[in-house]
Amino acid sequence: MSESVLDILKLGSEAWTSAFNRQDAKGCAEQYVEDCVMVAKPFGQFKGRGEIEAFWQNIMDQGFNDVNYTDSEWEKVDEKSYILTSKWTMNKVYGVVHRELWTLQEDGTAKLTYDEFEVQGER
Repeated sequence: MSESVLDILKLGSEAWTSAFNRQDAKGCAEQYVEDCVMVAKPFGQFKGRGEIEAFWQNIMDQGFNDVNYTDSEWEKVDEKSYILTSKWTMNKVYGVVHRELWTLQEDGTAKLTYDEFEVQGER
């Protein structure tokens, strides 16, 4: 394999960001495993791609866009998984990613297996 696990996981993260920035909630949801749990503070907990896609669609429908991650750090969990922590901004709000658990799947793709982030303020 020419790409490292971390490189593949970073591509998954970039695919999520790209989907969000083109206002593609389905594309965002496709970056999560089917039974993923997403904790979005202060909104609540969302389980599974259907609930996660609905959450992102609602956010997009309210005019939120242009997400940008800064000060990102990747911490190795095991041979197939890393945790991403980061600050982030959108056009209307900002916050932090407490824990995005990205895991290499059997098909060679990267998927979020857990996601926890927090909105910390308005811009």
